[in-house]
Amino acid sequence: MKLALCIGINDYPGTENDLAGCRNDADDWSAALLARGFDTSRLLDGEATGTAIREGIRALLTRAASGDTVVITYSGHGTWVPDTNGDEPDHRDEALCPYDIAENGPLLDDDLHDLFAGAAQDVRTILISDSCHSGTLTRLNHPIGDHPGRARFLAPSTFLPAPQRLRAALTPRTPRAPRSTALLLSGCRDDEYSYDATFDGRPNGAFTYVALTALASLPDNATYRDWLHAIRDRLPSQDYPQTPALQATRTQQSWPILT
Repeated sequence: MKLALCIGINDYPGTENDLAGCRNDADDWSAALLARGFDTSRLLDGEATGTAIREGIRALLTRAASGDTVVITYSGHGTWVPDTNGDEPDHRDEALCPYDIAENGPLLDDDLHDLFAGAAQDVRTILISDSCHSGTLTRLNHPIGDHPGRARFLAPSTFLPAPQRLRAALTPRTPRAPRSTALLLSGCRDDEYSYDATFDGRPNGAFTYVALTALASLPDNATYRDWLHAIRDRLPSQDYPQTPALQATRTQQSWPILT
């Protein structure tokens, strides 16, 4: 069984930081995954609350059995908050920004680790994130896209304006050793921005557009390592100085793509 959830958030009420290409990204990932035999669902804008994203991921992992594949794609703002459990060398927890981040806070990398750790043994779990600070994860001779776009970064001060609110939004956790649960293919390194862009007049994430274009040109037996190399043939570029990243075990890097 192959299961997928595609998340795209353009609208961030209360932040004045709306995006343009994330719903298109979710539609494009969904179409590509459907073509590869995935049972695919989407969460778009107001549907993509923190609770809905958590429940959506948990529901897919509950359905998946050994040998199945689960893919989560996320396009939207990324951010970071101060690390409170000492497991981040840069002292920051990277995070995704749900639709309701202004009210209920971000979805931390620690939260994602905990969700993915609930998968049954030998389930192939993949997270593809087109957002800033998403990777913890040959320049072009000409720019890709129609013009430079907007960074998909939501500053912590946007949703955590005061130290008191910051402390309330973070749940203390017990320090633990790093562990790898899901393969992560990300639009940039964890100290970089991912960009909203346009291609032939249609908004898209620069990473999503390049990743899907590269995917269409790869042979059926290509691996995630091959996919990353193909993506990096076009990113970073002059207009989009973002470095796509792959965080995975040696075994995960050699998985055939989206199978």
